Amino acid sequence: MTGDEDLRVAYGRRAAEYSSALGTLAQMDPRDRERITAWAGELPTGPVLDAGCGPGHWTAHLNSRGLDISGLDLVPEFIGHARARFSSVPFRVGSMTDLEVPDRSLAGILAWYSLIHTPLPALPVILQELHRALSPGGRLLIGFFDGPDATPFAHEVSTAYSWRAAAMRQRLEGSGFTVLDTEGREDPGRRAHASIIAEKPANISRH
Repeated sequence: MTGDEDLRVAYGRRAAEYSSALGTLAQMDPRDRERITAWAGELPTGPVLDAGCGPGHWTAHLNSRGLDISGLDLVPEFIGHARARFSSVPFRVGSMTDLEVPDRSLAGILAWYSLIHTPLPALPVILQELHRALSPGGRLLIGFFDGPDATPFAHEVSTAYSWRAAAMRQRLEGSGFTVLDTEGREDPGRRAHASIIAEKPANISRH
C-alpha cells in the first residue's frame, strides 16, 4: 500500500476510539482553542479549509463562529463521524497532496497536527499545495510536535514525526510563505508542542 493508504487503514481501524477520546472541544487544550480562534478572527473574507479535520470538532467550532469552512480528511470513517455529528458543516474525503480546490481560492487553511505522519520527502509537496490553494493574503496555521527535526517516533496509530520549529519556519519560507508568528510550549509528561501562522504574501501573482 502507499503511505496514504496505510495511514487511511490505520486510522480507519481506530476512528471510533479516536473520535471518542479526542473528538470534542472540551477534550482539547484551552490554549489550542484560543490560538485557533484568534487565528480565525484575523483571516480575510473567503472560504476556509480544515485540512486533516479528523472527527471535525475544530471545523464545527470555526463554523459556529461564522467562517465559511469545510473539512477534509483522508479517513472516510472520520468524515462519516463528522457528517453525522455536524450535519450543517460540509466535509469530504481527500488528501493534503491534492486539495482539489482552485488556485488562490482559500482565505485560510488550518492544518492542526495534520502533518505529523508526513515523512520529510513528502513535506515540500504538501506545503506547495497549501500555498497554491491560498489566496494572496490568506493564512495558514499548522500545529505539530516540536522535537528533533524530521525524526520518526512511535505513535499510537502510525509512525509520526517531530519537527524543529525553526526548521519548519525555513521550509514554509522556502515554499513562498511569510511566517508571521511561532508559538510553543512544553508540558510535563507530554511531547513539546509548536504552531506557526504563515501568510501567502499579497503581492504573489502565481502558484
